[in-house]
Amino acid sequence: MLLFTPGPTPVLEAVRVAMSAPTIHHRTPEFEAIFKEARESLLKLFGMDEAVMIASSGTGAMEASIINICKSKVLTINAGKFGERFGKIAKAHGKELVELKYEWNTPASVEDVKKALAENSDVDTIAIQVCESAGGLRHPVEEIAKAVKEINSDIMVIADGITAVGVEPIDVTNIDALIAGSQKALMLPPGLAMVGLSNKAVERIGKGSGYYLNLASEISKQQKNTTAYTAATTLIIGLNKIFDLVEEFGGLDKLYSVTAARAKALNSALEAIGLKIYPATPAKAMATVIDENAEDIRKLLKTKYSVNVAGGQDHLKGKIFRINNMGLIESSDMLWVVNAIESALADLGRIEYSGVGAKVFSEVFASEIK
Repeated sequence: MLLFTPGPTPVLEAVRVAMSAPTIHHRTPEFEAIFKEARESLLKLFGMDEAVMIASSGTGAMEASIINICKSKVLTINAGKFGERFGKIAKAHGKELVELKYEWNTPASVEDVKKALAENSDVDTIAIQVCESAGGLRHPVEEIAKAVKEINSDIMVIADGITAVGVEPIDVTNIDALIAGSQKALMLPPGLAMVGLSNKAVERIGKGSGYYLNLASEISKQQKNTTAYTAATTLIIGLNKIFDLVEEFGGLDKLYSVTAARAKALNSALEAIGLKIYPATPAKAMATVIDENAEDIRKLLKTKYSVNVAGGQDHLKGKIFRINNMGLIESSDMLWVVNAIESALADLGRIEYSGVGAKVFSEVFASEIK
């Protein structure tokens, strides 16, 4: 079975082997050396002043960012389940909430954000997804963050990059917290969350808030190559291995270039076989198709062609399917997926199979690859 859901992504054999070594204690010089290597790689990945790792899902890092960085009032962008989640976290911790809501295929508007801040001058934090994976949407995060800082440089910008970090370069000039998760482009099992931080965010955090999710205590410990609480040792060992594999592949720049080329090729191939891409601004992390036969296609892909893709949630349940494009993906695997989708459409009597999907994918990928 080919796992092509946009998280969890497959764990490569070399990473599984690295993580299968005997467990070592997290309070030892041996693990401190491993942690130091991972921390240095994360700082490079984020391109930010500070970075912390938390033994949690990505939601833990979202919550840690809100409770440690937002003083009292947050503006959230809700264009899907994860933008909605930022609002729920804020409410759970008694933060005042201003929410901009959009349909799940519609990116946030810079002008809407400016208007909301003009009407709510006491907002001290904005929380937004880079990629809202509920619909495969890419928000104009960099433009919004720049506009926010021009209005008030003290407003903190929290960006959920869980399905964007490791997929594409993100301009962090005006971002104060950038969140990542292990089970996405980093191709690890779930359970490790990461946050890149600006110096200004570190200052805002101060002594921190909360107990387990207190970022101040984690920063203090992790600067010494340890953690405040038990580290996710096996996942951090796996993280080092995936960074090694990325370097062997040609580095982050090559990974971003290949991912972008594959994303364009995938969307072009899907359109060539008569499918419609759902979001107005598609993220590179995945291809999202809206189709009346979405569930029938998914079922055929899984039962007949051994391809597992994700469906939709809430009002999009049964209406979309989402194909992963994150990580070190073999082009031959993506070609299989494209062929399987075209075959499924033929099985449903929608088209006559011709192999045009694979042809278009190969041609576009070859023309885009650098």
